[in-house]
Amino acid sequence: MEIPAGLGRVLVIIPTYNERDNIAGIVGRVRASAPAADVLVVDDNSPDGTGELADELAAADERVKVLHRTAKDGLGAAYIAGFGWAAEQGYDVMVEMDADGSHQPEELPRLLEALQDADLVIGARYVPGGKVVNWPKRREVLSRGANTYARMMLGVPLHDVTAGYRAFRAATLEKIGLGEVNSRGYIFQIDLALRALRQGLKVVEVPITFVERTQGVSKMDGDVIGEAMLRVTQWGMSERARRLRGGR
Repeated sequence: MEIPAGLGRVLVIIPTYNERDNIAGIVGRVRASAPAADVLVVDDNSPDGTGELADELAAADERVKVLHRTAKDGLGAAYIAGFGWAAEQGYDVMVEMDADGSHQPEELPRLLEALQDADLVIGARYVPGGKVVNWPKRREVLSRGANTYARMMLGVPLHDVTAGYRAFRAATLEKIGLGEVNSRGYIFQIDLALRALRQGLKVVEVPITFVERTQGVSKMDGDVIGEAMLRVTQWGMSERARRLRGGR
């Protein structure tokens, strides 16, 4: 696809940690689906050689870049590093995408089309037309419940605020104060969406098909989810307290 008019330079950011079995395939699919977009692999010093393989992909394709980090420091930290690199290089749009194939690169054009009339586009599982494939029922129920809880506690009009397939305008990341974000795990996704909404920016959800990985090990666990829900509760209570103070 051609990049939609007015969007400028697009960079797809793919954080990796031990994704050697997946990285070549996902990068190849991105390049096929959006040949005009560049790809940045942000590797957290993967011991399985993911970073070295990414370097080989970059050597063979000038649109593939690699950012090496020294240690595993959380999804949010990896994305913030990628966003910073993208800003320095003058990219206009930054896309978040998982390395494991859960986010279908073939759906990237849909996100970019929607970004023409938005500040942030979220690829959502829990809107009409969205779906999840091959997830254990327990995990899907947990994910849907977490999203419902976040929507109620934070008062956000989003059905998949935890989703990680996203397209941001560079100006959006500037406006939400990315330098003040200290979220590191999956709470990072909720944090950025909440900041965008509080800035009055236009956040749009488009349906995607989320597919469970077939290779490698998921980084999601109960501790990550528990941390996210704790932060959501804290933010929600703080917001309620702020409104009560303002009401008086």
